[in-house]
Amino acid sequence: MSYNKELRIAELAVQRASLLTKKVFLEKAKGTVSKDDKSPVTIGDFGAQALIISAIHHNFPKDAIVGEEEASTLRENKDLTDQIWELVRGTSLDDEEAEAELGGPLKSVEHMLETIDLGNSSGGDKGRIWALDPIDGTKGFLRGGQYAVCLGLIVDGDVKVGVLGCPNLPVENTAPLSADVGTNGTNGTPEHSLGVLFAAILGEGASSRPLGSGGLSQGQSIHMRGVPDISHAAFCESVEAGHSSHGDQAEITKKLGIIRESVRMDSQAKYASIARGAGDLYLRLPTRADYEEKIWDHAAGDLIVREAGGEVTDIKGKRLDFSKGRTLADNKGVVAAPIAVHAQVLEAVMSVLGSK
Repeated sequence: MSYNKELRIAELAVQRASLLTKKVFLEKAKGTVSKDDKSPVTIGDFGAQALIISAIHHNFPKDAIVGEEEASTLRENKDLTDQIWELVRGTSLDDEEAEAELGGPLKSVEHMLETIDLGNSSGGDKGRIWALDPIDGTKGFLRGGQYAVCLGLIVDGDVKVGVLGCPNLPVENTAPLSADVGTNGTNGTPEHSLGVLFAAILGEGASSRPLGSGGLSQGQSIHMRGVPDISHAAFCESVEAGHSSHGDQAEITKKLGIIRESVRMDSQAKYASIARGAGDLYLRLPTRADYEEKIWDHAAGDLIVREAGGEVTDIKGKRLDFSKGRTLADNKGVVAAPIAVHAQVLEAVMSVLGSK
C-alpha cells in the first residue's frame, strides 16, 4: 500500500504547525500551565496540536490520534484559550493550494478545543493511529535550543510514516553538531539557514528538506554516515539528566573508547541529527525502573533513523514496540546507531547496565 498522501499531508501539517511554534517563541508568548507529570507545556503545544489534528482529521476522518495534550485546562482558562486561538487562526501556509489540502483554518474557538480533544486515542495494535507530539522538547523550545514537532502514522502496531519538524537545526545536512546546539540552537545563525523537515515512509528511505512557509521545498535523501572508528563517533544524549542517565552514558562512551565530547540536545532532533549523519549514536538510558516511554516521543524518529540506515532497539536489543498503547510498555531505553556498529554499542550498554 502506498502512503504517499499520508506523508504529504503529514509534512504540510508539521510545516504549518512549526510556523506557529516559531511565532510563539519570537513573540515570547511563553505562558505555561501545569500538567499531571509537572513538565512545562506552552501555548504552542495546544496550538500546534489543534492545527495538526485538524489537517489529519480533514484528510483521514476515520483515523485515531494519540495526542499529548487535551483541552480540559483550556476550557477553564479563557485568557490562555484566547491567546491560543489568536495564534491558531493567524497561522496558515502561504501556498493556497497547500493550505486547502490541510482543510484551511479552524472555524471557531469551540472547534479548536474539540479538535485538540480528538487526540484521545489509547493506541494499540489495530488500525491506523497517528502519534503526535506538538512540541517535543519543551525546555529546549523555551531556551531557544532544540525542539521538534513530531508526527507518526502507526498501522496495526507498525510505524509506516514519520515526520519531524526541527525549526532550530541547520538546513545543511553536513553541518557539524556544535557543543551548544542544545542550549543555543540559533547561535547567531541567519534564520534562512535554520529549520528542517525530516520524513520517511517504511521501506522507501528517509529525506530532509528546508522548513518553509508555503508548499514543500525540494527534498533530498539522507543517510547515516559510516563509523569506521567508533572512538571518533559523535554521540547525542538528552540535556535533562531526568530523561536519561548521564552517568551510565559516560561509562558506555568510555567503554567504547569514544574521545569526542557528547552533544546534549532536547527532543527527537537527536534522531534527526544521527539520521542525516551530523551525529552517529543516540542513547536514552532508563533513570528509573517504572518509567515507560511515550510512543509520541519516538515513533517518527525511530522510523527516520531506520530508513536512513540505522538500527533502533531498547537496551535489551528489542525493537521498539508501538502496539502496546500510549507507551512503549515492553521496552526500556533506546539505543540508536548505524547498523554496522549497533551490536558493538549495544554490547557496551548491556555490559555497563548489567554491572549495576
